Amino acid sequence: MISTIYIEEEVATHPRTFKILERFPDADKITCKRYGEIFNRKSQNFRLQKKQPALILARKHKGFILPTPKQYGIGAEHNYYFSHMLNCLYDCRYCFLQGMFQSAHYVLFVNYEDFLEELQSVTNQHKGQAVHIFSGYDCDSLALDPVTDFTSEFLPFFEKNKHALLELRTKSTQIRSLLKRKPIQNCIIAFSFTPDRIASALEHKTPSVEKRIQAILDLQQAGWQIGLRFDPLIYTKDYDVEYEALFKTVFTNLDPESTHSVSLGSFRLPKDYFRKLEKLYPDEKLLSSPLSEQENMISYPAELRNDMLDYCKKIITQYIPIEKFFPCHDSI
Repeated sequence: MISTIYIEEEVATHPRTFKILERFPDADKITCKRYGEIFNRKSQNFRLQKKQPALILARKHKGFILPTPKQYGIGAEHNYYFSHMLNCLYDCRYCFLQGMFQSAHYVLFVNYEDFLEELQSVTNQHKGQAVHIFSGYDCDSLALDPVTDFTSEFLPFFEKNKHALLELRTKSTQIRSLLKRKPIQNCIIAFSFTPDRIASALEHKTPSVEKRIQAILDLQQAGWQIGLRFDPLIYTKDYDVEYEALFKTVFTNLDPESTHSVSLGSFRLPKDYFRKLEKLYPDEKLLSSPLSEQENMISYPAELRNDMLDYCKKIITQYIPIEKFFPCHDSI
């Protein structure tokens, strides 16, 4: 899967670097001074790189734990996110990472110990208060877990810090490490969904809706709490039929008692990111659908967006109590 690995000089002797390199004995290994030399170069061909991304092993120096955007949350007052990786194994046409980054290569920050130290500092600031920590903003939390050992390294922290809740956002079925260990109640495995027809057109390389549901069933049976993330909503001419069928499929198969939360949000991208996606995919129907600009963001026109959100909220709340529902938009 990975044929080239770049290694920052600073992490060349890190134990986690050695462990990862052992998994890929035949990969070409190239040393670099800083990962930005590779990752941030101009005039890179994102689409070409996406066919065979390299792995870059690097050290993160600052910004380990950051406050989430204002509307990003599932019930706590204090919300933060962190990214142990940059970029994703999957190839979703609507993904903002393609507009944000120059490169399709994967960057893995191997200095987990610094993330964990900062996590401790942040949670200590909110002793006695709920604090939610989100993973999966700049990557998929689980897709490369067999390589990164991310969950086995970070879950023990949350096991000891009960007032902090971790959300692992994913489309992946890489759940073996979770099934091998005892579940913790302050960890939510949050699966993202779009309807099958939309997913097959726009979410390349991702597991099918059916396989994601099976992964959820396995996790629920093992005692893990689950989140459901219908974000972004994608418009099609018959979106109402598509999403009603998706909700019925998901909610009638899962255990509602083990469903921690459901969130909903519409397609939106910063204007600059959207323009980059237009250049990458000039023939992509998604990018030529009814869209408008508001406050430097590209999304569906307000009336259409609100119709979609209201319609989906009405159906979702037939399956779950309203207190488990968390919209990602003020208009709901």
